[in-house]
Amino acid sequence: MESIIIKGWGNDEIARKIASDIPEGSYVNLGIGLPELVAGQIPEGREIIFHTENGLLGVGPSPQAGEEDDELINAGKKPVTAIPGACFFHHADSFAMIRGGHIDICVLGAFQVSQDGDLANWSTGEPKAIPAVGGAMDLVEGVKTIYIITSHTTKTGEPKIVKECTYPLTGKGVVDRVYTNLAVVEIKPGGLFVREMAPGVTPEYLQNVTAAPLNF
Repeated sequence: MESIIIKGWGNDEIARKIASDIPEGSYVNLGIGLPELVAGQIPEGREIIFHTENGLLGVGPSPQAGEEDDELINAGKKPVTAIPGACFFHHADSFAMIRGGHIDICVLGAFQVSQDGDLANWSTGEPKAIPAVGGAMDLVEGVKTIYIITSHTTKTGEPKIVKECTYPLTGKGVVDRVYTNLAVVEIKPGGLFVREMAPGVTPEYLQNVTAAPLNF
C-alpha cells in the first residue's frame, strides 16, 4: 500500500454527489449516520421524498435550535421536521412499504462491500460488538436501488471494498453503487467499475487501497 495518503472528498461532498444522482420524485430511505447528510444536499427546486422506517414519509430538514420536537424524530433518534403533505403511520406499515418494493433508493453505511455487491454493515463479528442490524436487512432486500456512503478504508488503512466480505452479511448482491472519499464505484455483473475519482487520486493509488480488481 502506498505511503502517500489522499484525503479526497469530504463527507458533505460525497453526500452532494449522491443527492445529485437521485432522480426527481424518488422515495428515499436514509440510513443512520453518514447517509443522513444526503438530505441536506438535495439541489434547490428538486423534490425528493424521504422515508424513515419509524413511521414518517415526508421527512423535512433538521429543525432550528430550540424548535426540536421530542416526538418528531428519525430512525436514528435525531430531531427532524415534516414537509407539507407528510404522513405518519405504524412501524409495521412502514416496513410493508419497504418489503413491498415501494421505496426507490436507500443510502446506507458499510463496514465492507464485496466485488459482487455483498454488504456487511451491521457487525464486525467481534465478541463484544453490539448487534445493530436495525432495518438494514429489510431495506437491502426490499428497496430497488442501494447506494453506499463510506470511507474508502478503515481508520487503520484496511480496504472496505473487498473480493469477499469477512464480516457477517447484511445482504448478498444488493449494492448498486459505492460512494467513498476517493471514488464513485459502480457494481455490475462484470465487476467493479470506477465512475469518478477524487482530485489527486490515480488509478494506481485507488487500486492499491482496494482489495478487489477495479475496471477504469
